[in-house]
Amino acid sequence: MTFDYPARRARLAGLLTGHEVPALLVTSPVNVHYLTGLASSNAAVLVRADGSALLATDNRYIDKARTLEVPAVEAPDVAARLAEPGAGIEAANMSVATYRRLGEGLVPLGPVVEVLRAVKDDGELELLRTACEITDQAFADIAETIAPGITERDLARLLDNRMTELGADKPAFDTIIAAGENGAVPHHAPTDRPLRAGDLVTMDFGARYQGYHADMTRTVSLGPPAAWQREIYDLVAQAQRAGREALVPGAESRDVDAAARTVIQDAGYGSRFRHGLGHGVGLEIHEEPFLGPSRTGRLEDRVPITVEPGVYLPGRGGVRIEDTLVTREGGPELFTKTTKELLVL
Repeated sequence: MTFDYPARRARLAGLLTGHEVPALLVTSPVNVHYLTGLASSNAAVLVRADGSALLATDNRYIDKARTLEVPAVEAPDVAARLAEPGAGIEAANMSVATYRRLGEGLVPLGPVVEVLRAVKDDGELELLRTACEITDQAFADIAETIAPGITERDLARLLDNRMTELGADKPAFDTIIAAGENGAVPHHAPTDRPLRAGDLVTMDFGARYQGYHADMTRTVSLGPPAAWQREIYDLVAQAQRAGREALVPGAESRDVDAAARTVIQDAGYGSRFRHGLGHGVGLEIHEEPFLGPSRTGRLEDRVPITVEPGVYLPGRGGVRIEDTLVTREGGPELFTKTTKELLVL
């Protein structure tokens, strides 16, 4: 897949006047990759308001850098090589030590490139769609192995291996398998606890494909669910539907969160939904925009984002249901298509 990196830099250059800086020194490896095509652990790019740019990296990556559509120089200290008086810097991606070393005259800015990255082009959406298809298929392929006796760790390994076999670069993040009482921990790390009859089992996983990350969560029941399990499952499913329906261009991030959160609060479980409703996905598994009660900003068209409400009952278990979707003018496009009906295994 090829991308129009000069067009991305031009879009960034067009924003710099509004931030009252003549240039932006980009040091986040992900953002450098997005703007130039260079994937590395040590590079920076200076993008000026006039549209010009300069890339710096060390001798491990300079040969690759010189094949790209941006002038490139070799330097052991890439940030120092490109720093210019008055330039903006990525405050969230530069250490205080580096900032002090570069001297005064630089302007700390918020997530400028990250906001640009939130809106995806056709090529990016195609890669994300493939990542989600792999994720769906991996779940379908291992569903019959989800049974009493298998451990959380073994189930995570099966999912990870199957995603790789289906073409994933690797898992998009550390797979979460949370059985029984462990389901009350939103980001539980898999253990040697065996799955047991009567458990709800929450599985949060995704494939990374050509650098783009999928994210999906499903909760299944090992045997017929108890009344309380069915109650919270149906509640989370209702909240998730409400969140998906609110996911339209122009919507306030906090209003989308509220659409789902209100459903859970009205049922008396508000204190048991302990995280934001969702987040953007792309070159990172968590990226702009974020959906939460205190989040600001409006959603744009063509933004891949998750909707993942949950209810967590300490000592008993929990339910989370999550999809990756894309905002569209006619309504959100669903990328993760595995059924959200409660599977009884």
